[in-house]
Amino acid sequence: MATTAVIRLDNPPVNGMSQRVREHAGAALDAALTDASVASIVITGAGKMFSGGADIREFGTPAAAKRPTLRDLIASIEASPKPVVAAIHGSAFGGGLELALACQYRVASPDAKLALPEVKLGLLPGAGGTQRLPRLVGVKEALAMIVSGEPVGAKKAKEIGLVDEVIEGDLVEGAKRFAESKLGPGLRRDGPTPAKAGAQSPELFEAARTEAARTKRGQVAPLECIACIEASTRLPLAEGLAFERERFEKLMAGDQSKALRHLFFAEREAAKVADLPADVKPRSVQRVAVIGAGTMGSGISMSFANAGIPVTMVETREDALERGTKTIRKNYAATVAKGKLTQIAMDTRLELIRGTLDLAEIGTADLVIEAVFEEMEV
Repeated sequence: MATTAVIRLDNPPVNGMSQRVREHAGAALDAALTDASVASIVITGAGKMFSGGADIREFGTPAAAKRPTLRDLIASIEASPKPVVAAIHGSAFGGGLELALACQYRVASPDAKLALPEVKLGLLPGAGGTQRLPRLVGVKEALAMIVSGEPVGAKKAKEIGLVDEVIEGDLVEGAKRFAESKLGPGLRRDGPTPAKAGAQSPELFEAARTEAARTKRGQVAPLECIACIEASTRLPLAEGLAFERERFEKLMAGDQSKALRHLFFAEREAAKVADLPADVKPRSVQRVAVIGAGTMGSGISMSFANAGIPVTMVETREDALERGTKTIRKNYAATVAKGKLTQIAMDTRLELIRGTLDLAEIGTADLVIEAVFEEMEV
């Protein structure tokens, strides 16, 4: 009796595509492909998500080049004579989504989010994302996803053709039924076809470059993403993948990506407190007070307002308080002028920040931050 094999990516907490995961996933795929009783294959993630993508710590190390690479695994999936269905829940980011793109079909749970966020690390999708995504959803949607790095939800993914079906209830069982419905002749292969709506739309790429130059000034990766997507409209898949890989390696060796990757790890390390007991529970912070309305104090106040938390900003003199308030308004107005914030959002954030000269008014704050002039007497 024909069965559906289920391969689970299991590498907590985000099912990163490390060398060991690739090795075991490749072995499981080979076993499913050679087992005559297996007619179709479902690939899913264990725990809370499908896969958070490649293991960034492996970049530039021997582990990244050890076979099977992520590109090797993706090529094996794409060449499968049996239907392979990616069953996506939680996040399918970066290399995780690139692996799903190589599957003949993709289904998702309603909570799923899909993204190629490599641009945020000064990179581009280096395992086929810039070539397979445009072929699947078209150039316009691929540009939007890859150049911004922002995720799309399951509903949007279904609308643009990124996933074939959104499944309520048991995702894996639903994916198995979906895979079994695709048995027989006519196995779909999206990969080798030209990118949709690309060759006839050169203005899309010019508009994307103009927008990237305006909103991501000085950044190299967004322009390289656009160049790779454009290549998908004029090159066969194999040549497009080679072009993508060349641009990826150039970016990875560059200073911008090195700096952004360093910052990525530094931010996560800064959040760790080595001697913090495991049973400590965070306090609820509903209101904040910032003492000092100078450059640092006003910037800290904006950070909390950006997060939707009301802030009381305290100063000792009216002129100093007025200066700090003007600085905040000026900074927000500049962001609005650049198109990165709406006027409504600016007004909402300004309403969350109030100034006072009365220190007693901070009594209701859950968190107080001192940001006064660095003089001990003050």
